[in-house]
Order: sequence, then structure tokens, then C-alpha cells
Amino acid sequence: MSLWPWHDEAWSRLQARRERGALPHALLLAGPAGLGKRDFLAAFVKGLLCQHPVQGMACGTCRACQLVAAGTHPDLVALSFGLRKDGATRSEIVVDQIRDLSQRLSMASQFGGWQVVTIDPADAMNAAAANALLKTLEEPTPSTLLALVADEPARLPATIRSRCQRIDFLVPPRETALDWLRAQGVADAAAALDAAGGNPGMARTWAADGALKQRGEVRHDLKALAAGRGDAMEVVKRWQAADPSRYLWFAAQAVTDELRARASGTPPPLESQLDDEALDGWYTKANRARDALRGPLRADLVLLEVLAAWR
Repeated sequence: MSLWPWHDEAWSRLQARRERGALPHALLLAGPAGLGKRDFLAAFVKGLLCQHPVQGMACGTCRACQLVAAGTHPDLVALSFGLRKDGATRSEIVVDQIRDLSQRLSMASQFGGWQVVTIDPADAMNAAAANALLKTLEEPTPSTLLALVADEPARLPATIRSRCQRIDFLVPPRETALDWLRAQGVADAAAALDAAGGNPGMARTWAADGALKQRGEVRHDLKALAAGRGDAMEVVKRWQAADPSRYLWFAAQAVTDELRARASGTPPPLESQLDDEALDGWYTKANRARDALRGPLRADLVLLEVLAAWR
């Protein structure tokens, strides 16, 4: 498994700590989805459990590597969304999962080395689960590494964050991202990267699934609504049927371009009738709506409220 180009520095720091025998008992891999932190963690965990690693990378052939590949390594626990009693997947990590984990960690490593736990997404733990995990973090067992992955680390309690060694995954320089995208075979790399706000992993995904077309639809819809020609309910139906969070992302991005155009004196792409202050407020409203979509609110009502404010 090869690292992504912008992982090199974090990888080197972590491996240096490993060689000194100074690995922390808890890691927090934080940053937006699309920057490869899960691939980074997978490579690190494989190397940590491998019996014959080379520069921190797993050999891929030893018994430990084979067990990791099969998902049956006895010293590796991957914690994520569990199932409810009705068989449906939960939307949060609950306290019973953390209690079961604590009991598991009370037993010795079967391979005589590290016990590794990954919690992903850690920012989906509910309050009770986070409190239970805090007790485990405060009293770590020897040769145990807990690795938390969070796209939105601010959703984790400060008490959890403060007890982890944090590795932040940041958007790389534009040229680095473009070179990587081209190497991945992304045809219109620059347009995809612009749509993804500079996030190369997101750009690769969006280039493959028609997101650039959706970005154009959003701008067309907002321009039409601003001119009084569009039907807000029809727009809501289309946005809701696809990926409402992504449509709101593109909408907020379009408003940023509108404000930049006004500031530079160039023709604004949306021709909005809102003044700059109102546009700034709408940008905030669109981003808050993206957060609201994670909750129990109906997506159509969330979208309708935002689009009503646009008109």
C-alpha cells in the first residue's frame, strides 16, 4: 500500500516515534473526508502488527499480515456503526460497544505484541459512549493503541481530543493535488479540484460520479430563482433526490464566487438580488443546512427553507 504524496511528513514523524518506542496510546486522525487518512491508518496498523515490517510498511506475507487481510487478526479491533435489534445499522456509536471494547482490552495480546483498536467515525460516538471511552483513555493498558478517525473532530468532546496525539490531514498545495489527480487518470483535474474546494480525494470521487454536472445545475437553478423564473419546489425535489448535502456545498461555493465577482467588478454569475450582507448570511444558512441534514429533520423542508431565503 503506497502513501498519498501529502502523507509523507506525518508518516515519518509517526515512524520515528515508533522506532524510539515512544508511540502514544491514542491517536486522533482528523481532517475532511477525501484526504486519505483512512488509507494512512490502514497502512500504519498493518505495519504495526506485521512480523517483518520494512520502514514501517507491512510485508504482506507473514501470518499477521494474512490475518489482517482476512479481517481475523485477534489483536485488531475495528469499531464502527453497530446494528440495532431490528437489524438496521445505527447512526451513532453507543456505550455498549465501548464497554465491550474495554472488556476486550483487559485481555492480553494473543500475538504478544500490540493490541490495536480503530474507532471510525469517532465523531459519531454519542455522549455516553464518549464518556466510557474517556475512562479507557485515562487508564491505557500496555502495548495498546487506540486510533480514532474523525472527519469533524470538533464534534468530539475536548476531553477526548486532549488525550490523543492528533495528526491533522490538511488540503495539500494545488499543484501537488493536480499532479496526483492526473496520475489517478482524472481528465479535467482542475475543474474537479475547484468543485471539491481543493480536496483531491473528493475531486477524484466527484469527477467519476457526475458531480461537475450537478455543480452546473446548482448555479443554473440559483440564477433562475434569483430572476424569478424557477420553481423552488421543483428544485427541492431534484436536489433531494440526488445528494442534498452536495448540492448545498455547491450552492455555498457559488455564493462565494458571486461575492468575489462583485468585489472585482466582474459580472456576477448568479445575478442575485441580495446585497452582500444578505449573501453572506445565506452562505452561512446553506452550510448550517448541511449540518441539519445529519439530524432528524426532513431534507425537503431544510432545502425549502434555504431556497426561500434565496428568493
